[in-house]
Amino acid sequence: MLSIIVDYVENNSQDKDLIPGQEQIERSKNKRASLVVCPSSLTLNWQNEAKKFTKELNTLVIKGNLAEREIQISKIDEYDLIITSYDLLKRDIDLYVEKDYQFRYIIADEAQYLKNSNTQNAKSIKQIKADTRYALTGTPIENSLAELWSIFDFIMPGYLFTYKKFKSMYEMPIVKEENEDIMAKLKMLIEPFVLRRTKKEVLTELPDKTVTILNNEMGEEQKNIYLNYLAQAKQEIAEEIDLNGYERSQMQILSALTRLRQICCHPSLFIENYEGASSKLEQCMEIVQDATKSGHKILLFSGYTSMFEFIEKELKEREIPYFKLTGSTKVEERIELVEEFNQNPEIKIFLISLKAGGTGLNLTGADMVIHYDPWWNASAENQATDRAYRIGQKKNVQVYKLITKNSIEEKIYELQQKKAKLIDNMLSTKTSFISKLSKDEIMNLFS
Repeated sequence: MLSIIVDYVENNSQDKDLIPGQEQIERSKNKRASLVVCPSSLTLNWQNEAKKFTKELNTLVIKGNLAEREIQISKIDEYDLIITSYDLLKRDIDLYVEKDYQFRYIIADEAQYLKNSNTQNAKSIKQIKADTRYALTGTPIENSLAELWSIFDFIMPGYLFTYKKFKSMYEMPIVKEENEDIMAKLKMLIEPFVLRRTKKEVLTELPDKTVTILNNEMGEEQKNIYLNYLAQAKQEIAEEIDLNGYERSQMQILSALTRLRQICCHPSLFIENYEGASSKLEQCMEIVQDATKSGHKILLFSGYTSMFEFIEKELKEREIPYFKLTGSTKVEERIELVEEFNQNPEIKIFLISLKAGGTGLNLTGADMVIHYDPWWNASAENQATDRAYRIGQKKNVQVYKLITKNSIEEKIYELQQKKAKLIDNMLSTKTSFISKLSKDEIMNLFS
């Protein structure tokens, strides 16, 4: 995992050499609060960790309806640490601005939430005043260098110029031309402000992690469905691009690619009355059954929550106890499920949607991870894997990535490998990402 911490001090604050861990020591000198902004699913995690390690800190999680939040925000001065979510911050930003409060620290956790500088998430947090700013993320670049620029725009406004200038000076030469000289110049600019933390550096006693690609081949019926839809989609997308242009065809392209990926997972995801098999589901259940009988506990991730319906049916038939976590799972319930899964040896498998459970969970009770379907950027998969492979893990961790042969899934995996070089060179980590795809790359997915 990569963690990026970018430190920028405004107004030449005398506390500029202070690090967050010293806050409880220095509280008496400066009673101003610090602000943590994070995904809503992590707000209680932050409060719990604060209580665990810094019991002296008086913390407040901003929550409730608007009237309740107005009262809470009006009492910021009474607390040391304020915790709110990106979603609530953008709703409440006027309250913070009207108060004209200067926080001591502002910490953007999972700062990839700021990757699009045009979103309200990014615009809102950039209006908050603070002496020192930190951005914490395992994926500073998920899809394009524009995301790195947006994070720096929060930490150090103007340091990497306007986005228009950054794009012409750095992003285009690096991404499109693979200009290594320009890449080196950008790396030189950002290195002084990036603190990298890799597991090998800080967790020397962490057990081994083995990643295995497991291929499966579609059966005859599933294969015919896939090939027929592939031919149809390829023709329709080509006509769509000729008629409306590549940029205006993005939604149709994404829809077609999604259908192909769903067929690989299980044709029933969008084909009614399909009664055939799914080779991937059969392969997955073989792994699950063998692993649970051998005493392993499993995290199973998928980008499609609807896929869990089919997996759950199979688990129930095999009488394998499981938990499930999706975007609809309440924050309080998430914490309860995590604690129960880690402690209860009878719960063998945890079904987790990649988007909802890819960050902020400590699930070291598991020693096996299954990625049912590949995501566009491997960094999201890596972060999901790290729910099990993190501090506290005592067992070796086995990771399986299920890839359907002769399908779009193979091409997604190839793209992950192709795009890995840029992020490796830029930040010297193992993180990889999928950049914005060109027209040729898109059409190759339909080949």
